Amino acid sequence: MKPLSLLIEILIILGVTIKTIKAEKHNKRQKERNVTTQVSANEIKQYLSHILEQRTSSNVINKRENLLEKKKNQRKIRIKGIQNKDILRNKNHLQKQAEKNFTDEGDQLFKMGIKVLQQSKSQKQKEEAYLLFAKAADMGNLKAMEKMADALLFGNFGMQNITAAIQLYESLAKEGSCKAQNALGFLSSYGIGMEYDQAKALIYYTFGSAGGSMMSQMILGYRYLSGINVLQNCEVALSYYKKVADHIADTFEKSEGVPVEKVRLTERPENLSSNSEILDWDIYQYYKFLAERGDVHIQVSLGQLHLIGRKGLDQDYHKALRYFLKAAKAGSANAMAFIGKMYLEGNAAAPQNNATAFKYFSMAASKGNAIGLHGLGLLYFYGKGVPVNYAEALKYFQKAAEKGWPDAQFQLGFMYYSGSGIWKDYKLAFKYFYLASQSGQPLAIYYLAEMYATGTGVVRSCRTAVELYKGVCELGHWAEKFLTAYFAYKDGDIDSSLVQYALLAEMGYEVAQSNSAFILESKKANILEKEKMYPMALLLWNRAAIQGNAFARVKTGDYHYYGYGTKKDYQTAATHYSIAADKYHNAQAMFNLAYMYEHGLGIAKDIHLARRLYDMAAQTSPDAYIPVFFALMKLETMHFLQDILFFNFTMRWNWLKPDNTVGPHWDLFVIGLIVAGLILLLRNHRG
Repeated sequence: MKPLSLLIEILIILGVTIKTIKAEKHNKRQKERNVTTQVSANEIKQYLSHILEQRTSSNVINKRENLLEKKKNQRKIRIKGIQNKDILRNKNHLQKQAEKNFTDEGDQLFKMGIKVLQQSKSQKQKEEAYLLFAKAADMGNLKAMEKMADALLFGNFGMQNITAAIQLYESLAKEGSCKAQNALGFLSSYGIGMEYDQAKALIYYTFGSAGGSMMSQMILGYRYLSGINVLQNCEVALSYYKKVADHIADTFEKSEGVPVEKVRLTERPENLSSNSEILDWDIYQYYKFLAERGDVHIQVSLGQLHLIGRKGLDQDYHKALRYFLKAAKAGSANAMAFIGKMYLEGNAAAPQNNATAFKYFSMAASKGNAIGLHGLGLLYFYGKGVPVNYAEALKYFQKAAEKGWPDAQFQLGFMYYSGSGIWKDYKLAFKYFYLASQSGQPLAIYYLAEMYATGTGVVRSCRTAVELYKGVCELGHWAEKFLTAYFAYKDGDIDSSLVQYALLAEMGYEVAQSNSAFILESKKANILEKEKMYPMALLLWNRAAIQGNAFARVKTGDYHYYGYGTKKDYQTAATHYSIAADKYHNAQAMFNLAYMYEHGLGIAKDIHLARRLYDMAAQTSPDAYIPVFFALMKLETMHFLQDILFFNFTMRWNWLKPDNTVGPHWDLFVIGLIVAGLILLLRNHRG
């Protein structure tokens, strides 16, 4: 079947879905957002309803009539013979031309939608982009259909309908869409809207990977690295991760990547708005006030945030340049260097201009600024506005690297690695790549992975290479879902948030695994049955724990201790607590383990070890001081009472044994007492 005919059924469900969009959200911010986007949402609904009416009332009938007409024409052609061959040929040509025009129009609408989406800064503009995608999807554009399916799955603009998304993905999968294969694999692996089937999920991922899906390749890399429903195989994991890392590194070489803030829901569940990863709106307004008052440090900071779009702020080159110019006028070397960087790379606010870049880099470098020195090194290394001069480039990179600038450290490493204008020295290359990687420089991490994967300059280590490649892969554009998932959670759209976090968790992101487990544990989501939430949360906590999350390790122990999503198992709980206490020095794990030693739960009772662990918990975390104080008071009180009871029981028992009380000749003593008593009685009787 063609995508156009398959889309009809999906549009029916989509029309119903859009009608169910709620007019009010859980907070003021979402309400304001709805006011600005209501028109676009209604436009999408009206347009899709119009498509549905046309397609159900006329297109389907016309299609049948066309088939009948075609058969009649074929019969006539057989009768009329050669005379009508020209007519048929012309008709087929016109039909093919019409189909081509129809397809071209769909492609143009999709491209327009992508352009609007890339340039959009408001929710309304994004909805306009999806209106174009909806029109292109009706014309059979597979990429537009993928966009609409994603919108239904992730709940963009309140349109979440997983059943409709699955039907559309299934139709797209038949057309060979690797993105649809990946989505179906993800839904099968969690049992969201589909039967929980890990084997089926693996098949979908394999097909998606073969079709070129980066997400599928990353998921398979993580599965082979961790042995999830497959035999653990480092070399296979390496091959998958390298494919994705090569692609990511290529994009970073062309343009600087945008770091994504990964907010942990487990850290501040009671006050997410204060999370330091996201800049609160009120704080942003205060910073703007300070910047306007002439605070140079704030001006540079806001310029940097707007330059790359960090901490929840939109990327805005015009605002960035304005703040940098103000700070540069006040003498800020950092601001001068960032202006040079903007002109070197080129953007809407600062068109590419090597001469201007050289000017500002030189001004910053004259003040000893590391970013300015690195910028001059780049100009000489690539010959932008000046002749290529590796010696000059090396000199500037070395000066900037000495000041700790990671990009300059990477460039030095690359020069020694590739032998660009200097002799190859893999040991020095490794040194500078390693230094830059400690600051998170993505290309430095990538080249370190290359060296470990091939054994260049270091002893080959598959595991180390995979871990490094994994770090590069996690910088892909899909990481942007961390922000959309966070804002969906903050706005109360739990199902949309969970689906996005769960997809990232499937790709191996530890933070997403913790966040997904946290949401499932709350039982606020509606996309999974209640009885499946604890087992799935346990699975995700355990995966996060394996990746080094101490909190997740404690939670895994808790689930086994209380029997959440599994049977009660004190021994397994104690094992997890021990790992968290010994390896990560987690105070909560120490406290829990002390309690288990105190009561002999799953491990041999040991009061002395319990006391020691309680004390260690208090020393490790100030927050544990009060709970430890009460726990020790209880322990000592119970121990004191037990000692008293034991002492009383022992004393009574000993008094029952005369040998222990008056010695071995107790009988003579008793006889003496009896005789003395008789003498006293006789004396009293005589008196």
